[in-house]
Amino acid sequence: MAFADNLKQLPSIDHISELQLIDPDGNLSATVPNAPGKAGSVKVYHALFAKYGSINVAAAEEGLQLFAEHTEDAKARPGAHPNIDRLLEVIASGKGYDVTVIEA
Repeated sequence: MAFADNLKQLPSIDHISELQLIDPDGNLSATVPNAPGKAGSVKVYHALFAKYGSINVAAAEEGLQLFAEHTEDAKARPGAHPNIDRLLEVIASGKGYDVTVIEA
């Protein structure tokens, strides 16, 4: 299924301003704003967090499926899709992220 179709099946993120990703050492590793060009990533990451309680290896594997055609592009062009690159890193390292949801 295409990324756009996958997004339609995920819960609304209208109440979210941004997601903060916290590394295993408790440091803020990344902020993903609910903004044009990033909202799809927020929707995927939020759904994964709701299901798994963090962005762990299982969540990352599902996330790559949800990102669909963008996952192959990210593998072919490292750096072009940082939020997918981050999921690939979680799978490779086994180290995930806690998520803090910042309400709108």
